[in-house]
Amino acid sequence: MSQPRAIVAGATYLLTRRALRRHLLFRPDAAITQLIIYALAVSARRYGIRLHALCAMSTHLHIVVTDVEGVLPRFLQLFHRLVALGTKVLRTWEGPVWGHEATSVVRLLTRAAVVEKISYSLANPVEAGLVRRAKEWPGAKVLVNEIGRGELRARRPDLYFAPSNPAWPEDAAIAISLPPAVTDDDADAFRREVTAELERKEAEAHAAMHRNGRGFLGPERACTVSPDARATSVEAPRGLNPTFAVGRGHADARRTAVAAVRAFRAAYREALQRWRAGLRSVAFPAETWWMRVFHGVAVNDEALVS
Repeated sequence: MSQPRAIVAGATYLLTRRALRRHLLFRPDAAITQLIIYALAVSARRYGIRLHALCAMSTHLHIVVTDVEGVLPRFLQLFHRLVALGTKVLRTWEGPVWGHEATSVVRLLTRAAVVEKISYSLANPVEAGLVRRAKEWPGAKVLVNEIGRGELRARRPDLYFAPSNPAWPEDAAIAISLPPAVTDDDADAFRREVTAELERKEAEAHAAMHRNGRGFLGPERACTVSPDARATSVEAPRGLNPTFAVGRGHADARRTAVAAVRAFRAAYREALQRWRAGLRSVAFPAETWWMRVFHGVAVNDEALVS
């Protein structure tokens, strides 16, 4: 049984989801890039999601967002469904598109965590040996200088999205917003912090490639690999699926976050046990999602948005 997860209105997250068995289904050609950006824009608009960063790798997607209204599961359900159905048509793919693992949802609790996870996401193509610089990646992505002043825009793909359905506009766009903790006056400093961290990650990736005697694949070849193929690089076994990140040098924030997660889970389990015993009036902890939305349980903060 998975751990209960708090869904917090206004929280910022790093979201990661992988294609089935590391197939290169999201190879960064123009058609898949259009599909991902369009699906992201219409899904985010429907659920009030703000975008801060995106990097669509051939085998997985990284997105950094803020869930303004506390409806992240709704957004993920729609976005992943649209990407999967569009990919199945585009790639003439039978069977599942997404891997069996649940989406990785990591709440970013400090500015340092946001800086690190945005740079981590954007550096992925470099660390994978695909391009020398993050800005060279040909797939759907956000550039650092676009954060807080750019947008992603795509026309409705010819596949899957019926023009007669008003849910699918001819054009869809999503602003690339500053994270909540960053003001307009502080935007340039924030972008410099992300740039410095990204450049550090790129330098580490270059050094690793040199040590291993490897060269970069290049953007042109990355666009022409077969989407039916699978990634062949060695991937370390996945460890724990983190719930939050605080960034380097924030030990106090980490201790506070650990205590909060444990308290939420303990309160949730106690309420669930009482609910299963027949006490339907029991109040679950604030930020409960599944039981509140699908079973209508009471929560300690009734002001939460469904």
